[in-house]
Amino acid sequence: MYITTASSSASSLLRATRPKLFFPSPSRNFASFTPCTSSFSATARSLLCSVPRWSHRLHSASPLTPRPRISAVAPLVERFHREIATMANENPFKGNLTSLPKPGGGEFGKFYSLPSLNDPRIDRLPYSIRILLESAIRNCDNFQVKKEDVEKILDWENNSTKQVEIPFKPARVLLQDFTGVPAVVDLACMRDAMNKLGSDSNKINPLVPVDLVIDHSVQVDVTRSDNAVQANMELEFQRNKERFAFLKWGSTAFRNMLVVPPGSGIVHQVNLEYLGRVVFNNEGLLYPDSVVGTDSHTTMIDGLGVAGWGVGGIEAEAAMLGQPLSMVLPGVVGFKLSGKLRNGVTATDLVLTVTQILRKHGVVGKFVEFYGDGMGELSLADRATIANMSPEYGATMGFFPVDHVTLQYLKLTGRSDEIVAMIESYLRENKLFVDYNEPQQDRVYSSYLELNLSDVEPCISGPKRPHDRVPLKEMKADWHACLDNKVGFKGFAIPKEAQGKVAKFDFHGQPAELKHGSVVIAAITSCTNTSNPSVMLGAGLVAKKAHELGLQVNPWVKTSLAPGSGVVTKYLLQSGLQKYLNEQGFHIVGFGCTTCIGNSGELEESVASAISENDIVAAAVLSGNRNFEGRVHALTRANYLASPPLVVAYALAGTVDIDFEKEPIGTGKDGKNVYLRDIWPSTEEIAKKH
Repeated sequence: MYITTASSSASSLLRATRPKLFFPSPSRNFASFTPCTSSFSATARSLLCSVPRWSHRLHSASPLTPRPRISAVAPLVERFHREIATMANENPFKGNLTSLPKPGGGEFGKFYSLPSLNDPRIDRLPYSIRILLESAIRNCDNFQVKKEDVEKILDWENNSTKQVEIPFKPARVLLQDFTGVPAVVDLACMRDAMNKLGSDSNKINPLVPVDLVIDHSVQVDVTRSDNAVQANMELEFQRNKERFAFLKWGSTAFRNMLVVPPGSGIVHQVNLEYLGRVVFNNEGLLYPDSVVGTDSHTTMIDGLGVAGWGVGGIEAEAAMLGQPLSMVLPGVVGFKLSGKLRNGVTATDLVLTVTQILRKHGVVGKFVEFYGDGMGELSLADRATIANMSPEYGATMGFFPVDHVTLQYLKLTGRSDEIVAMIESYLRENKLFVDYNEPQQDRVYSSYLELNLSDVEPCISGPKRPHDRVPLKEMKADWHACLDNKVGFKGFAIPKEAQGKVAKFDFHGQPAELKHGSVVIAAITSCTNTSNPSVMLGAGLVAKKAHELGLQVNPWVKTSLAPGSGVVTKYLLQSGLQKYLNEQGFHIVGFGCTTCIGNSGELEESVASAISENDIVAAAVLSGNRNFEGRVHALTRANYLASPPLVVAYALAGTVDIDFEKEPIGTGKDGKNVYLRDIWPSTEEIAKKH
């Protein structure tokens, strides 16, 4: 799918690789999003490209359990349509519909204008609350959404502490294959029920756009091989043939549903690069994009200025069928960013720091809205990294209002100039755009936090929780404290006399050994980091410098690279860095969540036996967003979250029991010690590879 003409920059790659059929079209179906199938087997190609076994035809119910119709109850259905489905009244805010003119004449469409309310309270509202307000005004029918609900949101400053409930209708719904399959099954069952009632089953369709991305099924079975992607995808299709066939049926049976096939990327990155509209133009009606998803990290889209968060399956299905979600009007924490990240500090270091700060502050059930002069120093990929980890710091969402950086990213990812112009014009007119070149009007927040980006230092988090941040310079001392401490979030209770234990074993005829803290899994994975060009190029540069100095990752370390989208593969290949990652064992293993959700695959039998038989506290280092014990792998009791460059560094060191400032990673081919500072890329080096 992502095969394009060669380009020297990530920017042109993103522009060139954006599919043309992601925005609303007459047919939102499986065929609208087709991956490059050249490396698939005949079975896989057949499953993706052929007519599905369960073709949808008129009057067919579902591939589940076709039932005979019972026409006697048909009058009940008609009565429902007359008396229940038509209870809504005309929108009382219809007079606030305003035309949005095009610069050259004509109009982009009409929109419900917030300024036309002439209410001074709007200027004091956080941008995230303004999106809730616009939704309430646009959907107000005095039935599902009432004028009283609009007033509740307008009076947010007083109501945010009172547990006031409001309805919210998201613009679309996002699913992944684990949680999405039950939703499609329920829709199929509803069609069966309609048949049973003697009515037309084809009436059952989502009322809002629904996108389902298959990314949770791929597992890291094959690593350290140029054939890893194909081999792992073959196994994925073998294990999930019926599920995939059913989802393909759903994509053709239901209107308003798009299914993104396996091997296309991680759901949240696909959402960011392609699915996110920022502003909808629905038959001439303009309104902000918003989304709820059945994955907790749906919040990644907040980095694009699109309000989105994770919900349960029942809530998602209700939203699919046009029902509003009931939610408590949230408090909003204003998080001011200032300054600039120091040389060598990554976006991952920033997000782990932010996670610790917000977890300590307490933001459960709240929105976090970022603002300040430091916003201009963060790329959209950096913002998405911070927004992605909202579940880890406990917030409903971490929101970045749309500004010039957002517009640049939209152009970068192939949105047309006309669409970007429409987005900017609409958001400016409706007081939803931030221009940091203009004086900022003070907004009111429930509480305030501030971080100077220059204070952020290299760090990792673990060994069992994402908010247990450890500065890199303190890692060795923290590790030994964890070995000493009683069993808990920061303890393993290893007796002093056993802490130096060495487990020797044979690895494919080669002598090997493991100690407490030995790294057995090193994974560059997850939606949090694998689509951020800066940290991915940084990882490639670390691998390159290590290779040139003669360092090599031990073969018993299970290494893997699972990019968030195919764009990553392209710029790593064209920058010449993928070959160095391959040299260190970080071959691309697939396009999906993999190790981050526990699909890390099995360890080599000799490694697993050495860990189990000697009670070794083995470690995994991953660029993911969660590291709870038992999540990554049953045999890795210590799991650390780190930036992709640090994942490579720890893989080279082979242990987390190291002080990178004082101890060498290894010995170079010239016999000299090699330290982290010798292979760590500068910000300028990374920028040259962009």
